Amino acid sequence: MAAIYKTEAGGHALIARTRELLAAWPVPSEQLRLPTSQGETFVIASGDPAAPALLLLHGSGSNSLMWLRDVAAWSAHFRVYAIDLIGEPGLSAPSRPPLNSDSYVRWLDDVLTGLSLARADVVGISLGGWMALDFATARPECVGKLVLLCPGGVGRQKMGCLFKAMFLLLFGDWGRRKAMALALGTSETNANPQAAAYMQAIFKVFKPRRDKLPIFSDDRLKRLTMPVLLIAGGRDAMLDSDETLRRLERTVPKLTAIYLLRAGHLLTGQTAAILDFLT
Repeated sequence: MAAIYKTEAGGHALIARTRELLAAWPVPSEQLRLPTSQGETFVIASGDPAAPALLLLHGSGSNSLMWLRDVAAWSAHFRVYAIDLIGEPGLSAPSRPPLNSDSYVRWLDDVLTGLSLARADVVGISLGGWMALDFATARPECVGKLVLLCPGGVGRQKMGCLFKAMFLLLFGDWGRRKAMALALGTSETNANPQAAAYMQAIFKVFKPRRDKLPIFSDDRLKRLTMPVLLIAGGRDAMLDSDETLRRLERTVPKLTAIYLLRAGHLLTGQTAAILDFLT
């Protein structure tokens, strides 16, 4: 645990708070713990077990609680599996294998095996979008439809924003607030004090990844033969949304794109648009 948290005590306190907040999950659910090659993986399952499967992959510095506003709508149509990514501040193992390896594909292979799934639709945001792309390009036969919100691995990663955010994190609560506003490009958390306090708690004790996300080649992206929905923000301070859109338009034959001109990296309010695409 200490590998991804500044202190052991801080990690334990954050995990305890996460478990408390999971009690607010808005629909009946099961909490699953799956053995994988990277250690135990935590999954929240909601919806009719007989419905089509939908996997949710959250972003960096977060966990499955980020889907609280979406899961009620989606679980009315799907068996939704919200997966805590390994190496992030959720309830899965703290493992962080190299990004330029097949470790994350094999990890998701294990997750699907643990869920008894051969195929599923996938929604991924930011780092979760990178992992969704990594898996979908390696195992296209396992992905029905793919939804990518500000995904990493396609457009240029803006490292200047990352360095500025890391610097601001040195300045206590004020710096953490400024770093989140810079990186996410939104005042969304200001309207939700509980969410803002939880994000503050995460970045007070969590050590974010600093390695650069590998960029997928055009040949790799051309393996995306399934229907793909891209949602990107024109003011994304972390990723080059214009380049992401151009490259996917050039390589993905079944692409639907929503470009939100005034949106930043944190894309909210897309529940209905994603459901419409998936159904």
